[in-house]
This record gives sequence, structure tokens and C-alpha cells, in this order.
Amino acid sequence: MSGFKSKTFLADFLRKHMPTREEMAKNRFLKPIAHRFLTPELWRFTRRSVPRGVALGLFAAFIVPIGQIFLAAFLALPARANVPLSALVTFVTNPFTLPFWLIIANKTGRLVLNIDAAMGAGAGQLADDGGALARWLEVGGVTAFGFLVLAIVSAAVGYLLSSFIWRIVIARRRTKRLARMEARLDERLRERGE
Repeated sequence: MSGFKSKTFLADFLRKHMPTREEMAKNRFLKPIAHRFLTPELWRFTRRSVPRGVALGLFAAFIVPIGQIFLAAFLALPARANVPLSALVTFVTNPFTLPFWLIIANKTGRLVLNIDAAMGAGAGQLADDGGALARWLEVGGVTAFGFLVLAIVSAAVGYLLSSFIWRIVIARRRTKRLARMEARLDERLRERGE
């Protein structure tokens, strides 16, 4: 982008690392829907598209461990969310953070399902009778349910938080712009001697 520098680091980072619409159009997986996927409204940062993109990105990040970027991009189409932002937010879950999220999902699933209290004395019997396979199925099911809970809760919190932050950022920009306009007006009035 011809040396354009914005006032924020985040905007520069996004411009540098985000694929362009033309690069996305050349992707062989996106060719069948490129005409729909590359509409300009899905690439703008607006007060409605940004929170939607964050929410869909977080939902896709926790609901599907592999291919979450494509899921977030496809979910952004009917929701008219910001496509690049929804794809970028999915990096909350990545190979480096996956062990952490597995533990959190398991603990969340156990807490929501109240597994520890429900199993009680039956946990020892399950380990003796069912063996390792039953234990792995139980742990996997609880963890999958925990990921579902994390997906729903993080999407809701992400939507509300990004909407709130967006409003604060826009309000600050507007206040600064009005202050600059008022300063220019005062300067012009002083030049005229009024």
C-alpha cells in the first residue's frame, strides 16, 4: 500500500498481514463463491461488521479445531461480518495454545455438567469396569462440551466487548476531530480580528 501509515499499530499490522481481496479471489477453494465473498461491504470496518466478525471468529475458533479460518469466513458471508477480522480472530486457538484450551475446555465441561459430583463413587467403578476406552470417551465428551460452551460464551463476550471498544475508539476520534475543528475556527476568528 504505497507507504501509507496509519496512526495505530493494529491497523498497520492488519494491512500488512491480511490477504488482499485479489489474493483471496485467486484461491482455488474460494473461486466458486468469490463473487459473493469479495463484495466490498464484507471487507469494511464498520460498527456492525467488526463485532460480528469478532464473534464469528471466536465461535469458529472454539467449535472446530481444524479449518476454523474457512468456517469463520463462510459464516461471515450471511451475517455480513468483516471477513478478514473473523479469520484473524480464529488464531486465538492455534497449535501453541491448544493444550491450554484443552485443559480449560475440560474444566469448563466438568463444571457445567457437574461431572465430579455426579460421578462420585461411580468414577472408581467406571475405571474398573469400562477400562480406558470408557474413560477416554468420558473425557473427550466433556472436553467437546466444554469447547461448545467456550464457543458460545466467547462469541457473546467478544461481540459485546468489541462493540464497546469500537464505540470508545470512535467517540475519541470524534472528540479529537471536533477539538481540531474548534481550534481552527478560533484561529480563523482571531486572524479576522473578531
